[in-house]
Amino acid sequence: MTPAIKLLQRKKIPFTVHEFGHDPSVSSYGEEAASKLNVPAEQVFKTLVAQLSDDRLAVALVPVTAMLDTKKLASVCNSKKAAMADRDAISRLTGYLPGAVSPLAQRQQLLTVIDEQAEAFTAVYISAGKRGVDICIAPKDLLTLTNGVCAAISK
Repeated sequence: MTPAIKLLQRKKIPFTVHEFGHDPSVSSYGEEAASKLNVPAEQVFKTLVAQLSDDRLAVALVPVTAMLDTKKLASVCNSKKAAMADRDAISRLTGYLPGAVSPLAQRQQLLTVIDEQAEAFTAVYISAGKRGVDICIAPKDLLTLTNGVCAAISK
């Protein structure tokens, strides 16, 4: 049981857990999840951690079929620039390993931006905080739990 799952249980938020056998040779965790869970890849969101130019970190959730537009993320975060965060910083600040970062129950609450494409679904799939385990949750609940904002941040 991951911290993200424990948080959802404690808050009594509706969600489902979906486990699939993670193949260690696969590097595209989100695409692997979509394929093994037999769900549209557009509905599976990857959690990315970005370093902003003012030394803040931000969490960005984008569909696995898209790429993060760092310029758009920086703009939403009122920063001049954004770039992918250092892998060591990701683990230290979130408590999760790269490739298994959940936007929920992180060690340090980071600014969270969810791509607007999430609004097209009644539920999205996100990492539960462990490779091979995803959570299906309503985007509105995800926004509430992360104190996040929804914006166009993908390309």
